[in-house]
Amino acid sequence: MNKNLLIDRRTYLRGVGAALALPLLDAMGWADTVEGKTYKPPVRLGFMYMPHGVIMEQFWPANAESFLSAPPPAIRSLRPVLDQCLMMKGISGVPIDPYNGAPHALELSTWLTATLPDPAKRNEISIAISADQVAANYVGAFTTLPSLELATMPQTWKENQEGLNEAYYSHCSFRSPTQAVPAEVKPRNVLNRLFNTEQGAAGGMSAGMNPLDRSMLDVVLGGARNLRGSLSARDQHKLDEYLDSVRSVERRIAAIELRQKEAALEKAGVGSSKRNSSDSPPIEIKIPEGEKRSEYMQVMCDLNVLAFQTDTTRVSTYIGSTPNGVSYPELGFNDQHHSQTHHNYEPEKLAKVAAITAFNIEQFAYMVTKMHNLREGDGTLLDNCIMMWGSGLEDGNIHERKNLPFILAGKGGGSIKTGRFLPGTSGNQGDLLSTLLTCAGIPLDRPIGIATKQLTEITNVV
Repeated sequence: MNKNLLIDRRTYLRGVGAALALPLLDAMGWADTVEGKTYKPPVRLGFMYMPHGVIMEQFWPANAESFLSAPPPAIRSLRPVLDQCLMMKGISGVPIDPYNGAPHALELSTWLTATLPDPAKRNEISIAISADQVAANYVGAFTTLPSLELATMPQTWKENQEGLNEAYYSHCSFRSPTQAVPAEVKPRNVLNRLFNTEQGAAGGMSAGMNPLDRSMLDVVLGGARNLRGSLSARDQHKLDEYLDSVRSVERRIAAIELRQKEAALEKAGVGSSKRNSSDSPPIEIKIPEGEKRSEYMQVMCDLNVLAFQTDTTRVSTYIGSTPNGVSYPELGFNDQHHSQTHHNYEPEKLAKVAAITAFNIEQFAYMVTKMHNLREGDGTLLDNCIMMWGSGLEDGNIHERKNLPFILAGKGGGSIKTGRFLPGTSGNQGDLLSTLLTCAGIPLDRPIGIATKQLTEITNVV
């Protein structure tokens, strides 16, 4: 590599009306560090959620020794990266008294706040700033987006449990004690944000360009070609790999949109010019309730990976589903998740809940495995992340919260010791969140929610 070539970490590929951030290249290290010192990539924090808890016997490893060699059914999709994961049993949730009749209103809203809503203001948002937003307030100034909030389904569920505000049912991020942060459910909108598309720019993507007809990537590829010629072979390979990933995500988003468009036309009685009259009508893909929920979720996971890879943001949340109303026809049944969690130990319902749990963890595994396969600095992108998958309930059958399911992936820049199952952890949700933020280098002026201590067993300190 030419050491005289200095590229700022915030370099963008630009076209008319769009700009695309770049992944960390070796050439950027020379621009950002003192000679003789290795560039240290930033630590990213990601949180992915599933409601209603798990079937405990299917989720927890039998013991610490069998964690890597014989993982339980629910987490087998993580087997290729289990050495990059950490599980701990014994993390309790926030006790919900005096809201004992509101388990679902509180499973998501307390997940990253570790705090109960103010009983005197039940119909208002009055809880606490969430852990992801605490992190975003500290590192957000260094990135284009302070944080990225994603969801699979609209945040519109309404239910009057204990008179609590409807936002508690479907939001995990709170910018302040009185302000919930909405999540984006449309992949195209997320991609536009990552491309830093200039809304309303003359000739830009928002000025009449149809995303199904022309790729946004096309408008910045000229800059990529110019840059490529000045890079080392290693950086060229990294740039090509990154642009291929962007192109793949774009195509998949466009395919989803096209199927939606054609299905809507068919429903309205308008035939597609691309079909013969004898062809069967196109299947209707509803997002988020489609036949292929995995396809939709994996696109969102890829967008999360791209956002971290380009340092567009260092903090993300992804609500895989909300506490009510979701089903999984892709798994061969249409029963709603919530109804099956009240299984009363009936084998058929237990099997369905186990399948739903495994499915959601598979999407998490898809994301972190992709991170593990992307080089960054002297390691991988996953090495420089702390990714948490979890649920706000232990057991959806009886709404228990004494032993919440969590999976951590990533080494947090070397701060977390992975490849372990810790069966005897003693702590609460706030302790876990406070420890993760500390591992990510986020200074805390107060603990998160009900936290009382740091979980030092997580860390890589001898």
